[in-house]
Amino acid sequence: MADEMKKVYEKTIGVKQDVVSGFCPGCMHGTVHKLVGEAVQELGMLDKLVRVEGVGCCGLGQSFVSHDVIIAAHGRACAVATGVKRCSPESLVYTYQGDGDLASIGLDETVSAANRGENFTVIFINNGIYGMTGGQMGPTTLVGMKATTAPFGRRVEEHGYPMHICELLAQLKTPYFLARTSVDTPQNVMKTRKYIKQAFQNQIDGKGFSLVEIVTSCPTNWGYTAKDALTFLRENMFKEFPMGVYRDKDKEQEA
Repeated sequence: MADEMKKVYEKTIGVKQDVVSGFCPGCMHGTVHKLVGEAVQELGMLDKLVRVEGVGCCGLGQSFVSHDVIIAAHGRACAVATGVKRCSPESLVYTYQGDGDLASIGLDETVSAANRGENFTVIFINNGIYGMTGGQMGPTTLVGMKATTAPFGRRVEEHGYPMHICELLAQLKTPYFLARTSVDTPQNVMKTRKYIKQAFQNQIDGKGFSLVEIVTSCPTNWGYTAKDALTFLRENMFKEFPMGVYRDKDKEQEA
């Protein structure tokens, strides 16, 4: 019987095997780290992988990934990644950023890198709130959603509407691939894995800027259990941030 068994799954070496996750219960960062590791391992590029990470919970990833990491100042990951990729074009470079880092203080760096068509990959974690710093309102916080800096909820007349990064960047001519997804179900995990691998393959092929936005939950700062946070994610976050591919120049060229 043992002779007939074959390995159908193994842990990726893209994340450390001897480290216990320090993320909150229900947090999806760990799943995304695993998917990045799996995708790049399949592409045979783990030894060339360089992560440029923002601050907050995204910055905790340095303790769990097994590849090279550069920590950027708040919001400057896309600027740092530009320098890394231009100086070391053989490296496979990606940023790993939350909504506050990428879409608030780092919005200029994000849009400018996308507009230039910089040849690196962005993994964008959108959980609608500032995580590690205490649950402040972020650029993607939903209208009516409470935060430590918006105790009565986000109000349009005071705070404006949530930022929609894929839709915003899709107005530019240069970005090559833009997709929004999640990891709340096995089906979505597999779809996210596909998008991440495609985004890295685009970089290998020299096609330019690719961004994968992953809508995730933050049970701790949302004030929910892990299970209830999933319900809020599906009933509220997905309505505000629809899943799908917003730009894929490969398919545009085929058409």
